[in-house]
Amino acid sequence: MVSVNLGILHYVLDHIYGAFVHRTKLSTPFFSRGWGGSKLDMLENMVKQLFPEASGQNWPPNIVRPIWKTVWETKSACLREGVFKTPCDERLLSTLSPENHNARVAFLLPKNVPPQKMACVVHLAGTGDHTFERRLRLGGPLVKENIATMVLESPFYGLRRPSMQRGAKLLCVSDLLLLGRVTIEEARCLLHWLEIEEGFGKTGICGLSMGGVHAAMVGSLHPTPIATLPFLSPHSAVVAFCEGVLKHATAWEALREDAAQKAEMTLEQVRERLRSVLSLTDVTRFPIPKNPQAVIFVAATDDGYIPKHSVLELQRAWPGSEVRWVTGGHVSSFLLHNDAFRKAIVDGLDRLQWRESESS
Repeated sequence: MVSVNLGILHYVLDHIYGAFVHRTKLSTPFFSRGWGGSKLDMLENMVKQLFPEASGQNWPPNIVRPIWKTVWETKSACLREGVFKTPCDERLLSTLSPENHNARVAFLLPKNVPPQKMACVVHLAGTGDHTFERRLRLGGPLVKENIATMVLESPFYGLRRPSMQRGAKLLCVSDLLLLGRVTIEEARCLLHWLEIEEGFGKTGICGLSMGGVHAAMVGSLHPTPIATLPFLSPHSAVVAFCEGVLKHATAWEALREDAAQKAEMTLEQVRERLRSVLSLTDVTRFPIPKNPQAVIFVAATDDGYIPKHSVLELQRAWPGSEVRWVTGGHVSSFLLHNDAFRKAIVDGLDRLQWRESESS
């Protein structure tokens, strides 16, 4: 009875938090400027090219060469920050605001350890995570285990946020697809840089909530085996924006009015149209990662944002992957279960072979 009541409390806390943040007028809702016009049509076609039926599902990552500066260093660790030009092609660049043409990354790594004896995990941003700090705190204790942390500033977030955007509330539906497509490209290129240019012995990708969806996509599409670690993540953005708490943060009326420029639509038809667009983010349609045993999902038992069925759908689509459950809701688990996330990172990397042994 106590555990049941606690579960209900966690679930209710998610909805209270969501009501405060998303149902009040403290900020604008998601997609307040509509669908994104012709940009959405182009992005829909580009995202479809990521799916397994497309011949380019494992297109090679581009080369990136970040320009680094040292933020601080001690006898045992060093934090650097880098900047590199986003490796997206001209079609994508033409749709990005100038703030997004350069990517920023933080890199926390042990000192006096050769790269081939180290692992590195790239951490992707969850919704509203505009800075490096939270993810550096998550990865920081892993330095003692010779695991480096690389934190990518998400497109549309932090210093990359377009001037007209308020907080994390993307202005158009097309921005959500663009954010995902650019994140995937940049993360894959950083992993390629770690593996080929720097010679790290093992690599991985992780993210929380939205970042976990992107991490799953990167793990699926990357041409080499990596640890793939989605935390508190759905199998698709449909779940977050059409079923979970974020449905209350979506500008449904603005989407209806924008769609009316082409044809009159009811709110129910608008919801179905958004479901159709966001189904392009369904990770179950992506290829199975090269080493599914190195895929570990961490999910919450009473998540008001992400229902259990969504996590289990992705596990079923990727046989060999593992789901671990933490007690709590989305918000409380985000705050209280960093140790479980770190354990998943360590265990996922342990399930990979060292690259030096593969080449010997």
